[in-house]
Amino acid sequence: TSQSPNGGGDGGASGDGGAGNGLGGNGKEKPGGKTGARLAFRVDVPKVPDTTPVDGSWLTDKTFVKTGVDSVVGYDIDKGTVSWTIPLPGQVCGASRHKTEDNKVPVLFEEKKRVAPRYYQSCNQIGMLDLNTGKLLWSASVSGGGDEKARFSEVTLGGGTVAAGGTDGGAAFDAATGKVLWKPQSNDQGCYDMGYGGGAGLVAVRKCGKYGAQTVSVQNLDPKTGKPLSEFKMPQGVEYASVVSTKPLVVAANVGDAADDGSSISDFFSIDEKTGKLRTKITANPDRYAAECGATSVEECSQALVGDDRLYLPTEEHEGSTGEYGDETNEIVAFSLADGKMAPEKADAGDGYVLMPLRMDGGDLIAYKVPPHDKGGQLVSVHAGTMKSTLLLENPSDKANRSIESSFSITGAELLYADGRFFISGTYANKPRESGSALDKKYLAVSFSTKG
Repeated sequence: TSQSPNGGGDGGASGDGGAGNGLGGNGKEKPGGKTGARLAFRVDVPKVPDTTPVDGSWLTDKTFVKTGVDSVVGYDIDKGTVSWTIPLPGQVCGASRHKTEDNKVPVLFEEKKRVAPRYYQSCNQIGMLDLNTGKLLWSASVSGGGDEKARFSEVTLGGGTVAAGGTDGGAAFDAATGKVLWKPQSNDQGCYDMGYGGGAGLVAVRKCGKYGAQTVSVQNLDPKTGKPLSEFKMPQGVEYASVVSTKPLVVAANVGDAADDGSSISDFFSIDEKTGKLRTKITANPDRYAAECGATSVEECSQALVGDDRLYLPTEEHEGSTGEYGDETNEIVAFSLADGKMAPEKADAGDGYVLMPLRMDGGDLIAYKVPPHDKGGQLVSVHAGTMKSTLLLENPSDKANRSIESSFSITGAELLYADGRFFISGTYANKPRESGSALDKKYLAVSFSTKG
């Protein structure tokens, strides 16, 4: 399956059609009766005394769900009215991008509410949310050695197991009951699980050895026991690795700090998850390709998608055909996970637009086209075989709507699209500025819709 920047989306089944290669054309997302969208609703940034992380947004067929302050809130998917609120003891500090078929999703949260002046609490609670009913189903914590509870920085879901990782090591829980399956353990090699990739499988990124001589390995796990089914040792000079997809297994890394652009990616490793053998390595020159992974996170890659045994990457922006300022554009290209070769077909953004791949949709791609300064953004479906784009939604181009769309830092925002509705949400709530015009207003989330 493939991971989107922020939630959902399982792909990988190949359909018919394609450029003679039998790929794509089998996505669920099709253009509706109209593609022109209107601003459906806005959610204001909650009042906070200090910068507060609000990572996490998800969609069900009825509800848009977004992390709030010491809570997770469900909004009616069309009206934006509050459907339910799940109060939590403290702030959400990690959110899974995967949810179960029946809309249950794990999050991390702090054990107490933040208070001044330090405005920070330990991120040591794991909980399972039911996005259909708006309930916290269970919560748990584990010992990190001594009296301290283990602290976590990310959480995922794979094979019926919730797995959380961080510098204290990794722990896992039965998704249905919250029962502890494994927890951080000290050992004489100094090994610990930094974190996990979820989705169709469960993969651990494990670090071993003394500081300065550490090695990183990628283990495909049995989700119920945590026992490794296979292992791939990352090359020397790799300090972190990010899981892009668990089945097929694709891992990104910055080998020997070759990528100095902040993307944390120099190469993608296509690994046989059954044997742990390397299938192929795809070198992704950071000056040429725009995908990014979190520097120290295991499952925080964006704009790199996996489906149909291919890796899809956007190129960096470059000058458009007219050569005029502000006319930047880019493409999405595809690499084979079997031999690393680039496919001849590519998707063109068109002058002034920049394509950002969001998630797989069956064998096709859903992408956001970041607009030029005088237009609204677009959502397109990219046929995985021909790489031709079909318009699904276009945001309004008037100044007021453009300023709302562009008020988000797009590479830091959460972008969700399904069934003619597009949601943009921020990942931080900040203290409001004293002054500023209406055009400078910031929102927690906005929705554009082709419905109604």
